[in-house]
Amino acid sequence: MANCPCGSGSEFTGCCEPIIKGSKLAPTAESLMRARYAAYTTGDIDFIVDSTHADHRSDMDVKEITSWSEQSKWLGLEIVETEEGQESDDTGMVEFKANFEIGDQSLSHHEKSTFSKVDGAWLFVDGQPVQTPIKRAGAKVGRNDPCSCGSGKKFKKCCGKN
Repeated sequence: MANCPCGSGSEFTGCCEPIIKGSKLAPTAESLMRARYAAYTTGDIDFIVDSTHADHRSDMDVKEITSWSEQSKWLGLEIVETEEGQESDDTGMVEFKANFEIGDQSLSHHEKSTFSKVDGAWLFVDGQPVQTPIKRAGAKVGRNDPCSCGSGKKFKKCCGKN
């Protein structure tokens, strides 16, 4: 048997497949997140739609989701952090990174997703992308250093002037 694409190390038939097929409810927000990732890898877009909270389904572009699912080579799921989302909770947050390739470009979708339990079933509510801060590669230009534009003036009297 094949390992589950969610990265749990379990077989697909005993991990995410029963959740995707509807024979088992996801016990936690994280297990629903893992099942949704597995559904993207297997192209089961109906599950992606069905596991989204009803208030947010109208925002979904099924054609775009299908295209992304089919065009991507899925490389793995990394769960970064979870808050609440256990069996006894009604809400939860899962931060994750879904790594994939499109063509020859390696990409990572980093998101904080919120989940809500409705009638005993966990549902995806929405997700906010996590932005990676841009870090300066070189040293910071001091106010008394020569300006990098080549004018010969001090930075504070040239490009650093307010």
